[in-house]
Amino acid sequence: MPLPLSYLFVPGTRPDRFAKALASGAGAVIIDLEDAVAPKDKVAARRAVIDWLAQQNHSPVEKGPAVYVRINDAGTPWYAEDLAALQAHAVHGLMLPKCESASQITHCLARFAQAPALIAIVESARGVQQVDAIAVAPGLQRLAFGTLDYAVDLDLPPDSPGLAYAAARIAIASRAAGLATPVAGVTPELDTARVRADMHGARGFGFAAKLCIHPMQVAAVHDALQPTQAELAWAQRVLAATSGQSTAVQVDGRMVDRPVVLQAQAILDRIPFHPD
Repeated sequence: MPLPLSYLFVPGTRPDRFAKALASGAGAVIIDLEDAVAPKDKVAARRAVIDWLAQQNHSPVEKGPAVYVRINDAGTPWYAEDLAALQAHAVHGLMLPKCESASQITHCLARFAQAPALIAIVESARGVQQVDAIAVAPGLQRLAFGTLDYAVDLDLPPDSPGLAYAAARIAIASRAAGLATPVAGVTPELDTARVRADMHGARGFGFAAKLCIHPMQVAAVHDALQPTQAELAWAQRVLAATSGQSTAVQVDGRMVDRPVVLQAQAILDRIPFHPD
């Protein structure tokens, strides 16, 4: 089954919003115990999430978006308690923030008898430096780029070109490790045109999913990831021209060989569109 194109955060302190997030059309929902929760509310948020998970385990929903929990990072006093609380409950996936080594993934998953899917967020200079080793850690499902924290770590201004190097490193590490395409970071603005533009930009680096912080961003992400009519028409012409051919042919004045055919097939594989 294809992995999600959109991952929608919902604060762990707001269980009243969990159902809304699940009905948003997002491919996955991430219940957040980290950035969206103030230190004074960490214990209460964890308790609310555990209570909700226990309810879901007793009355599971047959279909719907995958649910991940973003725990607190390993350098915080809440990390061990988060893992201890979650290991007793069936949770589809975990999101590990501020990942800077493969050993963090190993330590996290070792706490579970049945390891959940794990997404590691790379969001620091050390994380980018170690991303090749992180990407091959056993049990890792996908990498995500924590652009906002990365910018803070390197003291980058908004929209800095300094994000490009890290994005490329994360995408290359994902491909080399055989992982799915990585997940782009959040867009703080709720403007859908900005969300689409950011997703298009990330797509240029090899990202094919995005973190969202509001339900209204979800549709913009999905729209940005769908092929255009021009792309679809080109892909169809390429595959029609090369069907049954054993040598390179010309399409639209361009020589078409195996890499181009694979590119055309990849475009068509993105339809019909299914958010999950």
